[in-house]
Amino acid sequence: MRFLHLGDIVGKPARDLIRKRIADIRKELDLEFVTANAENAAAGSGINQAIFNELRNAGIDCLTMGDHTFKRKEAISVLEKESRIVRPANYPNEAPGKGVCVFEIGMGARCAVLNLQGRVFMQPIDCPFHAADRLLRQLPKDVKVIFVDFHAEATSDKQIMGRYLDGRVTAVLGTHTHVATADEQIFPGGTAFQCDVGMCGSMKSIIGRKIECVTETTLTARPTSYEVADQEIALHGTIVEFNPLTGKALSIERWTCRE
Repeated sequence: MRFLHLGDIVGKPARDLIRKRIADIRKELDLEFVTANAENAAAGSGINQAIFNELRNAGIDCLTMGDHTFKRKEAISVLEKESRIVRPANYPNEAPGKGVCVFEIGMGARCAVLNLQGRVFMQPIDCPFHAADRLLRQLPKDVKVIFVDFHAEATSDKQIMGRYLDGRVTAVLGTHTHVATADEQIFPGGTAFQCDVGMCGSMKSIIGRKIECVTETTLTARPTSYEVADQEIALHGTIVEFNPLTGKALSIERWTCRE
């Protein structure tokens, strides 16, 4: 079996391409399920109910989040109501939403999707390693396929997590930097790993935002609105093939789709 994890979805242009293509992509690539990071889905920051519905209806099985989870108040009701969306599990227990989602896949197997957030160069937050241990202890024993979206800035942080969870999860795939890394591999314990799967958005941009806006602020220190770029849209993600009976990864490959 194979699944695809899409990198950070940046605004409407990326959502439009997902809506147009993901159903055919699922068939072409013979994917069992598709996940995506949606923390930038609403105009480049956050999510709301309409966008959650749009991405689910397009064919995304589960959405993961990150440090922009609560950029929009509307996200609170989505996280409290919907079962197919997870926010970083190392947020405080009182935060709306949950850090893990379990759903059925083929051959009677079940899959767990975990979301964690890094701490290096990011906001203070609880330990993601202890949060991972806690969630893995709580999962039913019959859940063998376990995917972790580690939303983190530093590659070292991500590599530590991948090695720490090797043999205990199917895949640890990084998000947040919006730039795909070329370090995809399978660790000795059978866990697929990549520091960052990239983003879904404009390739003619600064990580999905209009070049002129980001450049102006950088050169002048004047605040500008970082508008979502809408040219040369591409989807970036990573495909992992796995054994549904053992949860071990069999292969991993970077994947790109351009409009």
